[in-house]
Amino acid sequence: MDIQEIQDIVQRVVEEVQKNMNSPKNDTAQNKEEVIHFPEGRIKGIDNPHNAASIERAQSITPARIGIGRTGTRMLTTSYLQFLIDHAAAQDAVLRDVSDDFLQKMGLHKLETKANDMKSYLMDLDAGRKLSDESIKYLKQNGDKGKNVQIIVCDGLSSSAVEANVADLLPALIQGLKLKNISVAKPFFIKRGRVWVQDEVAAIVNCDLVISLIGERPGLNTDESLSAYMIYRPTEKTVEADRTVISNIHKDGLTSLEAGAYLSDLIEQMLLAKCTGVSFAQQRNTNT
Repeated sequence: MDIQEIQDIVQRVVEEVQKNMNSPKNDTAQNKEEVIHFPEGRIKGIDNPHNAASIERAQSITPARIGIGRTGTRMLTTSYLQFLIDHAAAQDAVLRDVSDDFLQKMGLHKLETKANDMKSYLMDLDAGRKLSDESIKYLKQNGDKGKNVQIIVCDGLSSSAVEANVADLLPALIQGLKLKNISVAKPFFIKRGRVWVQDEVAAIVNCDLVISLIGERPGLNTDESLSAYMIYRPTEKTVEADRTVISNIHKDGLTSLEAGAYLSDLIEQMLLAKCTGVSFAQQRNTNT
């Protein structure tokens, strides 16, 4: 093929592209956004597997990407796109703030820690464990003092977990505690709060037990998992072993409503035992 033939081919391609670009389009098609429907569930992706029962059994006990198929040495396009979607959701959960509309709807006043931005929150652990001076002042003046239980909601590492679970969990928890004649302080929200911030809160409001509902570190299986950390009368000598945690609160784990009922029962037992963490677990084992 000589140069002239190549130039002729290029010219025809250019003319065809220009023709398509200049062709009139249907007004409805121009104004309508393209909607791509992507399957919610993960595609198994294996046609005619040698042992379908083994794959189904593995998939039934783990949300890991098992049996998704491949093309050559790579995963299928649909599986790859799902991976990217899950990864983006995990990043959004960490970097996005809990909306003010949600906090207003839940009646949660917003306090803040000494972590002024997400970078300081992620890099400086102590910044997320201490309230800002303004928040300390507010809590001293307006916090409910001397109650049995103080509930804190923290974004932690997943704002998505807070918005997905707290709307159902918080009312269920408060109702369960009040039915047991346990006094509950007015709950509030702490932005960029870590678990240990509950120690400072407990000292200010002088409660018996503080529970933090905090977003867990998101993964590629869910970005909506919430944890509940409980501590009885923390002091300067309190360590991690003194805390009790219930994790994996989300729609595919311990559901929000179930968590509310379970946590209220658990807190009642902790108040009677006057301890949490390892000491509480040992008492339960001894009693049973």
